[in-house]
Amino acid sequence: MVRYIIKRLLYGILVWLGVVVVIFILFQILPGDPSRLIVGQRADAETIERIKRELGLDQPVYIQFMRYLNDVSPVSVHKKDKIKKYDVLLKLYEGEETLAVIKLPYLGRSYHTRRDVWSIIWDAFPNTAALAFSALLLAIVFGIFFGAIAAIRHGSWIDAFISSLSTLGISTPSFFAGLIIAWLFGFLLAEYTGLPMAGSLFEIDPYKGKVLRLENLILPAFTLGIRPMAMITQMTRSAMLDIMQEQFVITGYAKGLPAWKVTIFYVLRNALNPVVTITSSWLAYLLTGAFFIEYIFSWKGIGLLAVKALQNMDFPVVMGVALFSASLFVIINILTDIAYGLLDPRVSLK
Repeated sequence: MVRYIIKRLLYGILVWLGVVVVIFILFQILPGDPSRLIVGQRADAETIERIKRELGLDQPVYIQFMRYLNDVSPVSVHKKDKIKKYDVLLKLYEGEETLAVIKLPYLGRSYHTRRDVWSIIWDAFPNTAALAFSALLLAIVFGIFFGAIAAIRHGSWIDAFISSLSTLGISTPSFFAGLIIAWLFGFLLAEYTGLPMAGSLFEIDPYKGKVLRLENLILPAFTLGIRPMAMITQMTRSAMLDIMQEQFVITGYAKGLPAWKVTIFYVLRNALNPVVTITSSWLAYLLTGAFFIEYIFSWKGIGLLAVKALQNMDFPVVMGVALFSASLFVIINILTDIAYGLLDPRVSLK
């Protein structure tokens, strides 16, 4: 078991390092001088050189990469006079001039607001988390319901209709579905639905202050949940149809148990195992893959934050969001793999 966990952790670290390398290379080749983005195009040469020294842009690329890796790594070594800008959690080693510490990753400062990128991301992430968990909840509830109905009415027009809709949900791009849903329910039928085309979880009211707007969550959560809902529908249907052929189900019917009891306690209960598996995988996707949905519905999460930062060429924010999303994805998948190893005896723990 310990060896299995260590292997998953090492694999996650390698993936994370690969992500760091890719992000650094991509933003090295993007156009635009970071020093001029900070001080403006009319700055004099002396100011530009000073900013480059402060950012370390006057150093060779490999030194810039090592500094970037040292900044974003939770375990790192720094000079004592440079440690103040980091949020240190624990000192591992203290020398005469250097410190080895465990710290929060340092993602730099925004070119435009000069705020710490980590605090900017952390302010936006609760909105993304609320959207992702709401979408996942909708996907689980309706996916299991429609999948069970399709399995129970196997071969009927209801089964064909639900299967067709789930196939459409899987194949339709999220950004296209978002545009259609926003236009149809948030604009064309807004008088009847009462749902806004755009908005966020909290809005500032001039009289009431910060107000919770749950109605703004409905359309983006539904749009984001379409694809996992379709996947869960098909998986529930397929699993239930397979289990209906098992001997213990046939025995349940032979004993005279009511059909609803056999369906719920014998068939559906055992069919939920693969659904739980796919649900944990979709959580990572929803938390890190809502960029287009947030942009379409003006949902103030990390996706919208990244898009606006990219439009403004605010590279530290874009790099920070990319690294944060990738790290979150890696962490959730590591935890999922470890949970599978603990809960499912069929998974090899070597």
